[in-house]
Amino acid sequence: MRTKDETIFTEIMNFIDSYSESNGYSPTVREISDSTEIPRATVQRYLQELIQNGQVMSGGRRSYVTERDQRQRRGYIRVPILGAVACGLPTYAEENIEDYVQLPSSIFGTGDFYMLRANGYSMIDVGITSGDFVLIRRQDTAEPGQIVVALVEDEATLKRYFPEPERHRVRLHPENKVMDDIYVPSCEIQGVAVKVLKDLSYV
Repeated sequence: MRTKDETIFTEIMNFIDSYSESNGYSPTVREISDSTEIPRATVQRYLQELIQNGQVMSGGRRSYVTERDQRQRRGYIRVPILGAVACGLPTYAEENIEDYVQLPSSIFGTGDFYMLRANGYSMIDVGITSGDFVLIRRQDTAEPGQIVVALVEDEATLKRYFPEPERHRVRLHPENKVMDDIYVPSCEIQGVAVKVLKDLSYV
């Protein structure tokens, strides 16, 4: 068996750490190879040994995390920003990841989260204004009265959720006293709002 070069191990791990810190996600094997000028087959071979030794954790194509990076991330959750959601008339929300943020789990808890940017003014009476970032816990059920991301015919909207099974409908309530409730036969729950992150404004 060929002896591995320790400097190549170090170079690969250093590049993964540097790339992840700059971009918020891990590099691909091709990106590691192109940037370090280490042949792709060699990168794959060394990565496999790093994974077997527990020095790198892998969960997919862009999911290489070094042991050092994992230690730094402990106590934090990595949350994708998926774009805008309507706080008015429902607007289609594509799940294209715009960026990632790291949030302390001591404040925000743990779970499967994503973040959306509010768009519109239908939730201003609970302090959600256009441009605010809303932290969403990903789940497909909700309790009556919770603020949810509801998908209605391929359009997503942020509203307070009130199922009315006796009337075979769902009431989506805007928290804005000048707006009317929205009634739909059904909707798909895509998550429940748990926190709002906003800039302070000074008048």
